[in-house]
Amino acid sequence: MLNHTSHKGLNVLLLAGGVGGAKAAEGLAKTGHKVTILGNIADDQEFHGLWVSPDIDTLVYSLANVIDRNQGWGLSGESHRVLDRLEKLGADTWMSLGDLDFATHIYRTQARKEGVPASEIAVSIAQSFGVKIPILLPTNEVVQTQVETEDGWLSFQEYFVKKRCQPDVKAIRFEGIEQAKPTPEALAAIAEADVIVFAPSNPIVSITPILNVPGIREAIKESAARKVAVSPFIAGKTVKGPADKMMASAGVDDGLLGVAQLYQGLVDDLVIDTQDSAFIDLLTQMKYGVLSRNILMQSLAQKQALMADVVNFASSKLDTNLQVAG
Repeated sequence: MLNHTSHKGLNVLLLAGGVGGAKAAEGLAKTGHKVTILGNIADDQEFHGLWVSPDIDTLVYSLANVIDRNQGWGLSGESHRVLDRLEKLGADTWMSLGDLDFATHIYRTQARKEGVPASEIAVSIAQSFGVKIPILLPTNEVVQTQVETEDGWLSFQEYFVKKRCQPDVKAIRFEGIEQAKPTPEALAAIAEADVIVFAPSNPIVSITPILNVPGIREAIKESAARKVAVSPFIAGKTVKGPADKMMASAGVDDGLLGVAQLYQGLVDDLVIDTQDSAFIDLLTQMKYGVLSRNILMQSLAQKQALMADVVNFASSKLDTNLQVAG
């Protein structure tokens, strides 16, 4: 933990889902702090006999600057010859996987069959892309988000990709989470963090599956780190993804207020968009420190500026939390 009065070179832990998490990760990468990422694995699913880990791969591809920026996931300059051939063979190909992307999934699946822990596989893949920021997994066990709709229970990818987030969401569950064990690296990163940042990822299906791995939420709560969350909502709307359709399933209000309710008692500070400044008084009453900024991260410069502000805001309050040695 922090043992000096300077707040440069902090240990910053980012809890991250896919696109929103990747934007935050890119912004943090250039802040001069020691950054570690704890990623979501509950979106993982098997396709064509291969294990696909969408959020982790989006983090890796983004930090390696090889992501397809237009669609926000997958590799840039991709072709889809394998998928086209699979379709001709009669396979169900609603999950779009590019030819080079297939290599990542083949490697991961082979390593899994050889008994390599998922966390070690993630390290190998990140290193192969030249990513130096550690990307940790909350657990090595399989945890899968399932969404209940009028069509019954769907995997998250079926709901998100195949159904295009159209069905109403009745409930959400994380299959296998009760038996999951936290990885030692995740617990160590939480214990060593000075600032823990909750990315503007979907709080229901990207952040909650990380928190609900037994031991993770407790470790974060006990950590002396300052915890700060960036809102995924701007003026009541999400930048990307179905978070707005999922808040009611968690028994909270829609939008920013629901995020505040979900994180209350765990997170110290909320970073909100300037368009949501009307909420500042209410959030303050809920015991949050509040920073209002333009949180729409489109360019790399915007990502870096916002995440620098996020860490500076949280770290400015560290001295009141920690026993600081002079």
